[in-house]
Amino acid sequence: MNSLDWAVLIGYFGVMVAIGVWSHKRVDNVSDFFTAGGKMPWWLSGISHHMSGYSAVMFTGYAGIAYTYGVTSFVTWSFPIALGIAIGSKLFAPRINRLRSRLHVASPLEYLKNRYDLKTQQALAWSGMLLKIVDVGAKWAAIATLLSVFTGVSLNQGILITGTITAVYCTIGGLWADALTELGQFVIQLLAGIAMFVAVVAKLGDYGGFFGVWDRPELDGHEQPLVGPYGTVFLLAFLFIKLFEYNGGMLNQAQRYMATPTAKEAERSARLSAILWLVWPLVLFFPMWMSPLLVESQKPDGSDSYALMTEQLLPHGLLGLVIVGFFSHTMAMCSSDANAIAAVFTRDCAPVIWARARTWTERRGLVVARVATVVFLGLSMAAATQVNSPTFKDIITVVIKWVAGLMGPMAIPMMLGLLRPFRRSGPTAALTSWAAGLFAFWLVNYPINWNVEGGVPLQYQVSIPLAVSLILYILIGYLKPEDTPDRLAIIEKINTDDDGAAAAVPAPAGPADGVVGAAPSKE
Repeated sequence: MNSLDWAVLIGYFGVMVAIGVWSHKRVDNVSDFFTAGGKMPWWLSGISHHMSGYSAVMFTGYAGIAYTYGVTSFVTWSFPIALGIAIGSKLFAPRINRLRSRLHVASPLEYLKNRYDLKTQQALAWSGMLLKIVDVGAKWAAIATLLSVFTGVSLNQGILITGTITAVYCTIGGLWADALTELGQFVIQLLAGIAMFVAVVAKLGDYGGFFGVWDRPELDGHEQPLVGPYGTVFLLAFLFIKLFEYNGGMLNQAQRYMATPTAKEAERSARLSAILWLVWPLVLFFPMWMSPLLVESQKPDGSDSYALMTEQLLPHGLLGLVIVGFFSHTMAMCSSDANAIAAVFTRDCAPVIWARARTWTERRGLVVARVATVVFLGLSMAAATQVNSPTFKDIITVVIKWVAGLMGPMAIPMMLGLLRPFRRSGPTAALTSWAAGLFAFWLVNYPINWNVEGGVPLQYQVSIPLAVSLILYILIGYLKPEDTPDRLAIIEKINTDDDGAAAAVPAPAGPADGVVGAAPSKE
């Protein structure tokens, strides 16, 4: 990087902070901070939903998969996400929006106290927060890895720089700041992605052109959709995982649905996000598929290939723009995660462990929300320094094995609890499926690994915890139904399109009313 690239990068950071300061004026209470007061237009929600699903892991971990295996990086990652969001646009988006508009909650998990009970809500809330610390830590490590390639700063310095700047704007402006910065980041990465795509296509003339290049020996097998550890079982498991994860199971995307004014607009925002996930990654991935022709990775997993290609092909200024694109993806995802986790702690956890939290004023709740955001970001940055330790191994291991493997047991009770067909599944089904799924993850990743040569295949590490949780959640619901009138009323309120019919069930009060998390729902 030279002075021009640094100017682009510093200018980007300045704009992000300025947006956060401007957004501060739109945040008057906890609802504004966590759900934008339900006033976010569907197109902004859709772009924000799309951007909050990216991070620099795409340009490191998934770039390595593209470098090694080719188009399977798209087939087994962004395509399942696009399909999952498209399905969720009808199945989950409208119902999650009604959590805010009809139950008046500000956290995606807040409704679980009434849908199941307090124990279930707390189990999912605390485990979800711990998983998110590890997940976001991997994102910080990914962007710091890229930053070190271009600037030479250490991993810890890169984590500190990006984390601090993100903390400033998302703490000040809440979800409004997240969404508006993600809109700007979307424009930046659009320009950066197209610049990289054009640079690579121009270079392909030396290797047989756009179509002839696939016959090159360096790209042998790169056109195969399912190769290596990324086979059919992995694809099907990832489709189920992403169906839950990107429709709210990992919390931050659920906030985008909750932020729109109506259920119909939440559905439209999900459809926009699905279209973007289907089309835009093709532009981003194509240079990665061609990378074996243009660079030789210095790392065994190929995770540095995209950064090396960027340095080689782009002039200064555009190089800075692409680096800004890396930052934009990571900061978008991490800031949205921080806001979601702050919502869970402030609305779901604090009132249970601290009696004074049940009588917070709106002003005090907003202060705590901002403090919780900073604390979460600090913990995730600390976790980022351990991503390459023996426990986690590397970035892509954290993202695929840990996050994808653990997400299912945590998301299934939350997401399926919204739907009428699973109304018989109550607290027993939710807690049992959650605990058994976590145990299955531990079992296939550790004890069984000692006795299986080469370890359990990745596709089963990911799919078995999900399958165990899903089967138990459904089976226990039929064997021990817990569909009480109160729980059925909550489900009907979320599922009906008739606002008048839904008005029969009173909305749960927030922390300011002194009851959120104070006691389980009556049965």
